[in-house]
Amino acid sequence: MDTASKGPIKKTQRAADVRSHSAAKPSEEQPMRSSLFVNSVEKAMSVLTAFDGSKRCLTLSQIALLTEMDLSSAQRFTYTLTTLGYLRKDEISKTYELSPRLFDFTYHYLASSELVYRATPYAQQLSKETEETTNITVLDGSDIVFVFRIVSRHVLNPNIIVGTRLPAYCTAPGLAILAQLPDDEVTAILNNSHLNQHTPYTIFKPRAIRERLEAIREAGYAHSEEEYFLGDISTAAAILDSNGRATGAINVAVAKPRWKGKADESRISDLVITAAAAISGRR
Repeated sequence: MDTASKGPIKKTQRAADVRSHSAAKPSEEQPMRSSLFVNSVEKAMSVLTAFDGSKRCLTLSQIALLTEMDLSSAQRFTYTLTTLGYLRKDEISKTYELSPRLFDFTYHYLASSELVYRATPYAQQLSKETEETTNITVLDGSDIVFVFRIVSRHVLNPNIIVGTRLPAYCTAPGLAILAQLPDDEVTAILNNSHLNQHTPYTIFKPRAIRERLEAIREAGYAHSEEEYFLGDISTAAAILDSNGRATGAINVAVAKPRWKGKADESRISDLVITAAAAISGRR
């Protein structure tokens, strides 16, 4: 998704808005607890996710506050994660930051993802043919997550990178995926979404979203204009597995000054539908 500014909101606030979508709603945060659930693993993960990008470095006291741990517990978890190499400690400032070792998880995910493997050459071709930003996204909870991204020289916002989360209900890739899901799953996702009006053009009422999904099913692609970021126009199609279930989406994003209206929508929608079908058909 190519992005311009989100109205008059400052760049730092826009970045915080993007990051905020990595926080699940309470119903998603609290799984049904059982004897198999390991609380210490949850606490260790909460330490790592405390570094949400708004601050690069945190003190032990800040980590304790953000994770709602007492200082002693926070100290044990940060010590363990530092020893394992997932945190780094500055001995002068006594602050902690994430370590590059965390990229190992990203690497292993991308290297083992059949979707990324299959979609990469088609995304590359699509980017070359359109000279615009091309993305592969997957659905995770009520968000889409960018798992592959080719940025064009026309990109307006550097905040969108692999790993970025955006709400599914108002983004073309998310809508393309939602349109392929059963109604009960769509209902659950919308119930767990923060249905906010991010711009004057955001469609955020549940009934309107459902009507929109019907139209997307008929058309075979999703199209959004300036619904999350002003200046961003995106066209997407869902990628299906062998059972016909959506596993992701491929989209092309165009900055508004480069957009040529219906002619571009027709041309790019044909391209993303063709690419998505080709990716879906490869086994």
